Amino acid sequence: MPVPAPPEDVALTDLDFAVVDLETTGWSPEDGAITEIGAVRVRGGVRRGEFASLVNPGTPVPISIEELTGITDWLVAAAPGLATILPGLLRFADGCVLVAHNAPFDLSFLAAACADCGLAWPRFPVLDTVLLAREVMEPDEVPDCKLGTLARFFGAKTAPNHRALADARATADVLGGLIERLGRRGVHTLGQLNALLEAAAAAAASAEAAAASAEAEAADGTAGAEVTADTVLPAIRHADVVVA
Repeated sequence: MPVPAPPEDVALTDLDFAVVDLETTGWSPEDGAITEIGAVRVRGGVRRGEFASLVNPGTPVPISIEELTGITDWLVAAAPGLATILPGLLRFADGCVLVAHNAPFDLSFLAAACADCGLAWPRFPVLDTVLLAREVMEPDEVPDCKLGTLARFFGAKTAPNHRALADARATADVLGGLIERLGRRGVHTLGQLNALLEAAAAAAASAEAAAASAEAEAADGTAGAEVTADTVLPAIRHADVVVA
């Protein structure tokens, strides 16, 4: 069932955020499983609680994932399964805006895990720090919006290291820096933030539609022309997915 959205006039500094990070055996729920969950609950920039657990994925951890995260088959062998862990995470995040860096990745795994465990996905209000950073950071300040880049820029107390709780802590610090910047731009409430992000999304959709239209017109103009190795047609650009 949906989690009731906070009132639009609530100040961002008065909101409870549950910042979540997952480690997994793959890049989508179809070919991967969760190995670790970390979450930090913050309000007004103050950490009010943490949640962390390894998860037995029920499948071998690929060598490439072991090398990236340090999470091995031995490490998760005695860990509880998702059916044991998820109810606790949902209770921990109850009443919060769910935050993640590249949120579609984490949410896709969590929603799929709830379905597999017979739990209703609460459909939290969600804030993606990647999208927020792209909106409030100046182009010459950072080369990208990866978690490590933003954590260094904002001087996060915890460096992200591809472990769930550390990355959740780093994301929480990044969120605090981004909210401070929003305040400088006159964005103080949830409603103002929603308006900002909705306008940004509309502008991005309009730009993508214009690019697609230009691509179609270019394709029509070259119909029947011979395409050789020296002929380069413009590609339709899609929204980038940032993997921290």
